[in-house]
Amino acid sequence: MGRSPEETQPLVGGEGKTDPYSFMYPGSGSISTLNINGSSSSYLPVNIQNKDSDYIGESNDVLVGTEAKMELTGAVEKKKVLDGSDEHKIGQLFSTAICGNDITSSIFYTSSLCTAAAGKYAPVSLILVCIVLYLFRKVYGEVGSALPLNGGAYNVLLNTTTKQVAALAAALTMISYMATAVVSASSAMSYLKVLWEGCDVYWATIILLGGFAALNLIGISESAVVAFIIFALHMLTLAIFVVGGFVLFFIQRDTTFQIVRDNWFNPESNCPAGDLPTPYYFGKNFAEAIYFGFGAAMLGVTGFETSSNFIEQQEPGVFPKTLRNMWLIVSIFNPLIGFLNLCFVPACEIASDTSGGILAKVAGRAFGTWFEKWVGIDAVLVLSGSVITSYVGVIGLVRRMALDRVLPQFLIQTNPCRKTTHWIIVLFFVICSSLYMLVDGDTTTLAGVYTCAFLGVMSLFAIGNMLLKYKRSSLRRDIKSPWLGVLIALCSVILGLISNIIKDDSIVYYFGIYFGVTIFIIMLMFIRARILKLFLFFTQIILSGAGRDRVARYIGNVIKKINNQPVVFFASKDDPAYLNKAILYIRDNEQTNWVRVVHCCDEEESTDSFSSTMEFLDKCYPKIRLDLIRVNAKFDASTVHKISQELKIDLNFCFVSCIKDRDDGDPSMIPVTVGDLGGVRMITSA
Repeated sequence: MGRSPEETQPLVGGEGKTDPYSFMYPGSGSISTLNINGSSSSYLPVNIQNKDSDYIGESNDVLVGTEAKMELTGAVEKKKVLDGSDEHKIGQLFSTAICGNDITSSIFYTSSLCTAAAGKYAPVSLILVCIVLYLFRKVYGEVGSALPLNGGAYNVLLNTTTKQVAALAAALTMISYMATAVVSASSAMSYLKVLWEGCDVYWATIILLGGFAALNLIGISESAVVAFIIFALHMLTLAIFVVGGFVLFFIQRDTTFQIVRDNWFNPESNCPAGDLPTPYYFGKNFAEAIYFGFGAAMLGVTGFETSSNFIEQQEPGVFPKTLRNMWLIVSIFNPLIGFLNLCFVPACEIASDTSGGILAKVAGRAFGTWFEKWVGIDAVLVLSGSVITSYVGVIGLVRRMALDRVLPQFLIQTNPCRKTTHWIIVLFFVICSSLYMLVDGDTTTLAGVYTCAFLGVMSLFAIGNMLLKYKRSSLRRDIKSPWLGVLIALCSVILGLISNIIKDDSIVYYFGIYFGVTIFIIMLMFIRARILKLFLFFTQIILSGAGRDRVARYIGNVIKKINNQPVVFFASKDDPAYLNKAILYIRDNEQTNWVRVVHCCDEEESTDSFSSTMEFLDKCYPKIRLDLIRVNAKFDASTVHKISQELKIDLNFCFVSCIKDRDDGDPSMIPVTVGDLGGVRMITSA
């Protein structure tokens, strides 16, 4: 087994080498046996034949490991997650509360935006969104059943396609979190203005974002108990609003019937005088109004993906129940609230109030001042809870991406006092505040950016589901979504995205700025070693003498530091094509030149063929060091975790081929599930 190099001992191509590019050739690998069950056999590494001596030097430069017996019979050390989410599992009630606060809070600003686009047809558009959401119940459920791991769209694409494509989904998710925080904070302060007229929504929004950043810096994160209390209050408020609203609709029928009649037959005549913008539904036929209303109404289901970002913290079987509960809540309340708005307030007045606060206004006209204040307080609490959810979500996502080396490593630094990831929190606040200032507090534009990012994430999730069916069909899954349903769901969100762009093409500009910057930073992380090599090439031409050698050594050491992260591939067979496919994936997706192939087998099993194959592949890839580690143990979750801890390689840098659901006699059959392995990535289909 290859041993990690000492800090003072450079890999091949270090001090004293005259070739400035020698750092690209890390030396030959090793073959070793590891007895994981504590038997009496020793652990003996065997050096694979050297590769190209013109570059790698003599054999004593190659680090081949130690000759000590290694026993891994102790208990697996439990690694504590920074936010403490690994301490206990969350049940259906609390999981639904966390997700429900996020998805139900959007009704506070969606109803007016949908009415502005669809007019009297707003309830129809909201119903269509509920139908699409039903299809996505199956899409998300199948992915969560097959890959019960945190990460959402980033996770499913990471296990079905390249790391670069997965990073695209992560970038969209981050922008969605940014827009969620900004739109929710702005809407919360709009409702606060209903309660307190002296509130300056613009500065209050920035202060609210900064306040929650401060709370996260000192370690106050979202609590399931607090989320449940807010959720229970919110459900009570919506129930009173809907049930009481319909009762009052008939009690006040002399007024309400006339408003409904005007909204349906003559919606343009009851617009208030003034310099208010013309509602978008003016001059549109019913099909156009429903279509553009559908695009705006898709904003009302943002947060549906929240549950997929903390699957590992939920009890077994809870995830599909949270999806069902969220769909039921949205299907019941969103269309009914959209209809009740049209029963008490003229459509044109609703459409003009796109900054938020319309539900409080409807509550005031239907119930009186007391319920208007109640709804305003509830809106402030729930929308503020969405801001907390955004902070918690982006901290987890960015930390995962930094651990995967998709984002800079400094982001996972924690402050010594509160053990929080301060760089992520501060940068998120700065980005959110700048986004809000960039659009000058225009929530309509922000809602469009929000919708673009969210619909982009949903589209990639549907694409990930199709890739999961095609490339990982052998994975066990308790929920299966039909191909037709996935295709309809994908086409629906694409149509919704197109409608938002047609309605306001400026959102592409604002969205493109932040998406472009995010993608640039991520892609820079992928090609940083190549950029350094290009810089080294030009320094060899421009510089001369000792200065050139010092620069070459410095750049070489930086590149070696980038590439010295070893990865593990758990191989079930010695097929050269199978192993070569895994190596090619690692070469194209990971910044490393050290691959450790681990084969779990019985002590009596002969691995001569495996060793020969590895020696051959080791010669085929002179820029990658290949180690073969034979483990005399059964492949299971405990073995994987022990090997990860002993080799000091995190599970997110451990790879495996696709896990099969049934034993069909194939030697590549792996008798565990993805969830059991706790983050190990699938990189090949067989």
